[in-house]
Amino acid sequence: MKTIDDLAVAGKRVLVRADLNVPLDDGRVADDGRIRASLPTLTALTSRGARVIVCAHLGRPKGKPDPRYSLAPVAARLGELLGRPVKLAADTVGPSAQAEVAALRPGGLVMLENLRFNAGETSTDDVDRGFFADRLAELAEEYVADGFGAMHRKHASVYDVALRLPCAAGYLVQAEVVALRRLTGDIRRPYVVVLGGAKVADKFSAIASLITTADQILVGGAMAFPFLAAKGYKVGTSLLETGQVDIAAGYLEQAARAGTEIVLPSDVIVAAEPALDAPHEVVAADAIPEHQMGLDIGPESAALFANTIRPAGTVFWNGPMGVFELPRFAGGTKAVARALTVSDAFTVVGGGDTGAAIRALGFPDAMFAYVSTGGGASLEFIQGKTLPGLAALEEE
Repeated sequence: MKTIDDLAVAGKRVLVRADLNVPLDDGRVADDGRIRASLPTLTALTSRGARVIVCAHLGRPKGKPDPRYSLAPVAARLGELLGRPVKLAADTVGPSAQAEVAALRPGGLVMLENLRFNAGETSTDDVDRGFFADRLAELAEEYVADGFGAMHRKHASVYDVALRLPCAAGYLVQAEVVALRRLTGDIRRPYVVVLGGAKVADKFSAIASLITTADQILVGGAMAFPFLAAKGYKVGTSLLETGQVDIAAGYLEQAARAGTEIVLPSDVIVAAEPALDAPHEVVAADAIPEHQMGLDIGPESAALFANTIRPAGTVFWNGPMGVFELPRFAGGTKAVARALTVSDAFTVVGGGDTGAAIRALGFPDAMFAYVSTGGGASLEFIQGKTLPGLAALEEE
């Protein structure tokens, strides 16, 4: 797989697929971790005289322009970090994008509007997706893949453009691959996996594979409730999707056969709703009240998780332990983060939400061995699945 060091970029138009899918708060970037992660590649290319065209997505605007998902706040923050204004084209491949690209000078940089404003970006039809990829490729002479968080998607800007232009991996993708390979081929044991977060469906299927490689799997956040329900516990109004309980029961049986320990919360912090002023209490995991929902692991569970993490040789963490955005439900996430920082293990924090959580709670990225920008992508990689974006680079 080539990297940008293998490309002769001086004076050339280089399309960079970045991962700038960041959380926004009242029209401003709430966590700029992914933007910062893109800086090494972008600054290297501009310093070498490339005419850089940045493309990315934000949210899920359903294939048409939606001002709520404009990349304008992202362009503004990128400009602040680069120390110079970043122009945002008003479209992705239309007249504005074409004009802005034509005006680029060596060392210049422009950002295209949200890729997902065009239905061709995410289309499952190869022809539709290919048509959009053709138009993107026409803007550039070379392509750099640096959006690791999207590389598990067979999208036009991730997969198809790489087949149409001379291509290479950016520094972020290179770093991600090096770090995540240590979770597949160079595991120092005990290997502890910590899973949480609210996007249960996105990572639930990964557990089957992790059971065969991990020594212990600690499950918190909304991920825990299908397992608690599988043990016969009532989970009140906690997040729980139909069908997940039976799957969780199967995982518990599989783990028992494999000798892998799945560690569930013994206590939970509950409230009627995830609100700043909602009355809350700590209850046993098997005693969640009917009209309450679990919003964080309890203090006993936080201590158990931390004590399991500290002696580990390798730790992979994906997903907060609770609604960390609200201080009263952030204790579990904070306890896990603190345990990782004092452990001698090789620690990988995976996923945009988890990265945002550690930074919001005062833990700089440098306190961990590696902070991945890819949630679903990192999970698929460590399962040994083929990521379309990486496969396209390797075909070049």
